[in-house]
Amino acid sequence: MYGVIRNLLFRLPPEQAHNIALTGLDAANRLGLLRVLSRKIDALPVNVMGLDFPNPVGLAAGLDKNADHLDALGALGFGFIEVGTVTPVGQPGNPKPRMFRLPEHQAIINRMGFNNEGLQHLLDRVDCRRYRGILGINVGKNKDTPNEESEADYRKGIWSVYTRADYITVNVSSPNTPGLRDLQFGDSLKGLLEAIKDEQGRCEQEFGRYVPIAVKIAPDMDDDGIRFVASALRETGLDGVIATNTTISRDAVAGHPHAVEAGGLSGAPVRAPSLRVIQGLYAELGESLPIIGVGGITDGESAAEKIRAGAKLVQIYTGFIYQGPALIREAVEAIRQLKIEG
Repeated sequence: MYGVIRNLLFRLPPEQAHNIALTGLDAANRLGLLRVLSRKIDALPVNVMGLDFPNPVGLAAGLDKNADHLDALGALGFGFIEVGTVTPVGQPGNPKPRMFRLPEHQAIINRMGFNNEGLQHLLDRVDCRRYRGILGINVGKNKDTPNEESEADYRKGIWSVYTRADYITVNVSSPNTPGLRDLQFGDSLKGLLEAIKDEQGRCEQEFGRYVPIAVKIAPDMDDDGIRFVASALRETGLDGVIATNTTISRDAVAGHPHAVEAGGLSGAPVRAPSLRVIQGLYAELGESLPIIGVGGITDGESAAEKIRAGAKLVQIYTGFIYQGPALIREAVEAIRQLKIEG
């Protein structure tokens, strides 16, 4: 059934199709159809960052930036959902068109640019949700905030969402906000991580609960960069790392008409780069800090290989668009079989 729906949606421009699909999911959920059409996923519990996840397969940030569709997405069987990226002040993002499909590569290029309605809108939507599963909230800086002032945006994001989130993700790796990725390197990264940890401590004292914070990084780092990130995470005491965001490389899609489009490439072409980063992080961190694996998960095996590489959880996005809700179950079952075998 999803294949038919996808083929119809793919006749529309990608961003329009995205919005229609989510609106349709909301309608189906209100009518109770998602409970009828979605096969129940047997639990595969895992404890990560002190949180009990019903299964290790989550939805990556970006699909539901404003937390407008939490109830419908939560009915599909995800072990957790991450919303955002949200910025302190709402912003329109980059000019359209800003999303491009590459079906023959099971890939998408996007340069959305952190388009979102801002913190207050997201908080209002989260407060109205019926979904009671694990919720991650991904925070970023506004486009017009200079990098040297970005700490204030991240502090505001963390403080604002702290009481609503089960965990918080700090996004320093989107290629679609100018200069953002510079925050992943050298003194910029260490200084930002120290500020994040300080803000977490301030929130814990104010609100009386500890909310873990993870950092989302890019797949385009070399080995030295991976080692530096691992060292910085270990030194500052962050709770987790999400590997990875989209790639700026076009090697895997060279020759495609859309390969010249600016933005982040996601989907199957990111499978190998993401896996390389996960393996490099695990070689440095071992079991001391959990890794959440993202990038190129299009079937059960590509989910299981991230667990084999050292990830404790995985997230899907582009594969979900191409494969539909069945991918959630397939990924859970592949990871279950992996755990049985070893």
